[in-house]
Amino acid sequence: MTRAERALGDAIDWGFAAGVGARLARPGPAMSRYTHDAVVAELASASERSEGPVRELTKLDGGHGSPRAALVVDRPGWVHAAASSMADLTGAGDSGLWLGKPAGAQAGAMLAYLSSAVLGQYDPFSRTLLLVAPNIVAVERALKVPAADFRLWVCLHEVTHRVQFAQAPWMAELMRTAAADLGAAVDEPLGELAGRVVSAVRDLRTPGEKTMAQRGVLGLMRAVQAEPQREALDRLLALGTLLEGHADHVMDGVGPSVVPAVTRIRQAFDSRRRRSTNPIHRLMRTLLGMDAKMAQYVHGKKFVDTVVGRVGMVEFNAVWAGPDTMPTLTEIDDPDAWIARVLG
Repeated sequence: MTRAERALGDAIDWGFAAGVGARLARPGPAMSRYTHDAVVAELASASERSEGPVRELTKLDGGHGSPRAALVVDRPGWVHAAASSMADLTGAGDSGLWLGKPAGAQAGAMLAYLSSAVLGQYDPFSRTLLLVAPNIVAVERALKVPAADFRLWVCLHEVTHRVQFAQAPWMAELMRTAAADLGAAVDEPLGELAGRVVSAVRDLRTPGEKTMAQRGVLGLMRAVQAEPQREALDRLLALGTLLEGHADHVMDGVGPSVVPAVTRIRQAFDSRRRRSTNPIHRLMRTLLGMDAKMAQYVHGKKFVDTVVGRVGMVEFNAVWAGPDTMPTLTEIDDPDAWIARVLG
């Protein structure tokens, strides 16, 4: 069987996944029509007001102009948008064939689960900023923080992603290339794969400090992959960690001047991130990589905080110049190494 034939057999029908996920998505918190409309209007306004402060702090001016208005969606709306983005990323879609339906159903179930957790998302392929209104309302109610402040705080994070991709459009192509490399079939002896599995499980059970890329299911998945796929995953992880850490750095840096309750929100939000959930939720979070996502925020923000603290924001912005100036996973945990390599 050729690589193309294997890829076709393994393809996910993202159109089918969107339909499944939208049907399975749980309803959000109860809101009157008046409250719903007010939330949508305030989020749209907050996303517009975030652009100026984000650009001022980051010193990024690439792609300035009139950004497309944010799209405020419900959970099924996010599922459809996320499935479309994944189709763009992977080059797959609605093939009309049954080959992709089973995987599409599984992907749809995962999107349905995630649809209740995502607050916002920037899609670099459609250049659309999404804000998931029911999830934002659910979290602000659970945290008992001022609604207007929390909505603006979330928008600062998501608008930062829009500014990042406007400054560095090469990142979207890097994501596509890495995703293609990650999905490519690699023929290798079964013994080599088995050896990596045994070694990876042993390493996971060994106590001691581990980097983000060595933790949990993510570390196991990375360890058992062949070298080309491991390199592709590392590129995606490093990029995601940089983007999330930078956005967290910006939302806290901008926050005090425009979000009066920023300290209270940050403390409550971080406490919520660390809070344990029931065993089923913990398992789902692990399998879907959500805990790895939380690690990206922590490791990435520490990297950005450290570099900006030492060289300033203007020098830090060399990171957006191209793939060669992006930090590696090793440099994420060793900011001095990135400074020495890129800034000399």
